[in-house]
Amino acid sequence: MALESYFSLTVYFIAMLGIGLFAYNKSTSDISGYILGGRQVSPQVTALSAGASDMSGWMLMGLPGAMFVAGFDALYIAIGLVAGALANYLLVAPRLRVYTEVADNSLTVPEFFGKRFGDANASIRIVSAVIIVLFFTLYTSAGLVAGGKLFESAFSLNYQWGLIITLAVVVSYTLLGGFLAVSLTDFVQGCIMFVALVLVPVVAFTRFEQLGDVTDAAFQSIPSLSESWQSATLIGLVSSLAWGLGYFGQPHIIVRFMAIRSAKDIGTARNIGMSWMLVTIIGALATGFTGIAYVNQFGLAVDDPETIFIVFSEILFHPLISGFLMAAILAAIMSTISSQLLVSASSLTEDIYRVVSKKDISQAQTVLIGRYGVAGVALIALALAWDASNTILSLVSNAWAGFGAAFGPLVLACLYYRKLTHRAAIAGIISGAVTVLLWIYVPVLEGGETLSSVVYEIVPGFIVSAITLVIVSVFSQAPCRSVQATFKQTNQVLADLS
Repeated sequence: MALESYFSLTVYFIAMLGIGLFAYNKSTSDISGYILGGRQVSPQVTALSAGASDMSGWMLMGLPGAMFVAGFDALYIAIGLVAGALANYLLVAPRLRVYTEVADNSLTVPEFFGKRFGDANASIRIVSAVIIVLFFTLYTSAGLVAGGKLFESAFSLNYQWGLIITLAVVVSYTLLGGFLAVSLTDFVQGCIMFVALVLVPVVAFTRFEQLGDVTDAAFQSIPSLSESWQSATLIGLVSSLAWGLGYFGQPHIIVRFMAIRSAKDIGTARNIGMSWMLVTIIGALATGFTGIAYVNQFGLAVDDPETIFIVFSEILFHPLISGFLMAAILAAIMSTISSQLLVSASSLTEDIYRVVSKKDISQAQTVLIGRYGVAGVALIALALAWDASNTILSLVSNAWAGFGAAFGPLVLACLYYRKLTHRAAIAGIISGAVTVLLWIYVPVLEGGETLSSVVYEIVPGFIVSAITLVIVSVFSQAPCRSVQATFKQTNQVLADLS
């Protein structure tokens, strides 16, 4: 790759580190500032931070690749994601922002679960924190693998050096600036992703004389939208649209709603976030669609469909712009890694160390332990990702379903179901996670196939977890008066705001 491309990447890395230093001086004096930015994050930063940490490299590589291979079948996944993100803003964001503050200023999702039930022994905090740390460590390793392979394929750099560079930059600004640094870098990274996903398909389209040439060339390889709809099955549609269910249970996304400066700002964040998401998802789909047409029209060789964005970046643009577009992929990868590292570290610090040790430590010591947590999770993830041929990605690819089934129904029930009990919450987490794992890994079908080959595992996992929450609550002791009072106070605050 040309020297100009490396210059663009160097500027990007320096900017990320600069934001980390800025955030270090702004909001890391206490644990609330380090974990939630002091609940003073603007709606603009909240919206783009949630979007960037959500989409990761999947937006620039996975979705264009899915469109390239499966055609308009990928559209249904996109529709499910948009619907899920919107429902998350409408159903979860305002109530979670208010409830977590009313519930003794809960700083993490597991802490909210514990205080929601007045859980004296904090068992639900520990159970949910262990699940978060386990899955996010694996999830982070997958992001590092993507970063390592990007450096290997695009920059001809050794895979392991790619891992180290990716991790070093992410850990530096996350460790220094905490949640504010992660949110501000996500904001910048979201802007970069936005520009890239508009620029690449538009420039690729200009290589054709008219729209008809694009569609004619693309439909040589994939069915049209009407043909795709006619061949779609009910189970296939449900599996694709069900991706949206995952949003309710993703800790690295919903924690953004806890950090926004006021529930009144949720509407602004929703408008910005959904606008960003619509444009970027359309851009990602358009990149894949135009890629099909380009390959058929001009004989372009693409070995891996998921690299079509990288291929376009290299052949259509000046090296300086190409470097910026490579930075967009890194931005997508890093935004998610940093969010996962911080959520994992906060769970280790607040929900495991402090609960188990029961030590009375200062705010400065708590922040320091949080930084150790970031470094520790990062090093374990690096070890897991070190071998490019590792099989860890097969598990991490299902983490979205695991979190969605384990935490999604519980988050909604915590916010809306007054009679939900502590026992039901723990049973719901475990039943959802176990159902997803059984669906993925137990070969019960003919030929050793698993049930995930029939329907996406989040569907049964979400349903089993939701049913468990209701049934166990019915047969459990009713929540105590203090829990009922907190629930009522949350409703009153929301009513006053409206």
